[in-house]
Amino acid sequence: MIELVVDDRSEVADGVVALRLRDPSGADLPAWEPGAHVDLVLEDDLVRQYSLCGDPADRTSWRVAVLREPDGRGGSSFVHDTLRAGDTVRVDGPRNHFALEPAERYVFVAGGIGITPILPMLDAATAAGAQWRLLYGGRTAASMAFADDLRAAHGDRVELRPQDEHGLLDLDGLDAEGTLVYCCGPPPLLAAVEERCAAARVERFAAVAVDGPVGAFEVELASSGTTLAVPADRSVLEVLEDAGVGILSSCREGTCGTCETGVLSGEVDHRDALLTADERAAHDTMFVCVSRAACARLVLDL
Repeated sequence: MIELVVDDRSEVADGVVALRLRDPSGADLPAWEPGAHVDLVLEDDLVRQYSLCGDPADRTSWRVAVLREPDGRGGSSFVHDTLRAGDTVRVDGPRNHFALEPAERYVFVAGGIGITPILPMLDAATAAGAQWRLLYGGRTAASMAFADDLRAAHGDRVELRPQDEHGLLDLDGLDAEGTLVYCCGPPPLLAAVEERCAAARVERFAAVAVDGPVGAFEVELASSGTTLAVPADRSVLEVLEDAGVGILSSCREGTCGTCETGVLSGEVDHRDALLTADERAAHDTMFVCVSRAACARLVLDL
């Protein structure tokens, strides 16, 4: 956890504010790669995740962009209404569950504020000499953050499609052989992309419904040997919090990655929207806000 200062605050689209964060002492910030996000601790009980959308080579600052969500849980309203240039904010991370894998060809699909993790991916793909194109949709042209910068930097590789002018994005042909597809945006867009390309890499802002039995089990804390009972109607996170175990959390839906916890023994019933099939099969990590045990006891690296 580090404390950073809001060095600059600007409106980059209708309802979207960009923040540039720096260390107040001028020290370099931790390194990161495209797809990474950080947790902004806005208040003690208000933690939100935002994708880093600046230049990974610039260790002097981080940039995030925040969409105002009137029906949200308070994070975006705090950023828009309270946070100002010169204010300090605690930041945890970065973490990356949406890393850019090497490929010769990419298709990037962004919906609305979902453009933020895609931005540094475009520069990385360009630097690697890869072929790529971007499909970027939004409600209106004025609501699409960084659209002018994208068109200026990348020209015809960028397809801007405001919905009020062009309708929904044309997603046909996404599953071309040898092409990696990355998508970030609202759930209907992710579902449409996955329907056409099951191997697409997606980042979700909302939880995915998971069916399965919910039973009681135990978790053992490796550092102390303490064993805690997790009843069927409570999450591991809630039980840990009640026991006074310090663990950072935010979404409580398995989408942000903040509460990731190492697993030393046992089989996990993964219910998050983050891990790949291989990562799930390893059973060496879990998101304690939603995932449970598929055995009688888990030993956690806590």
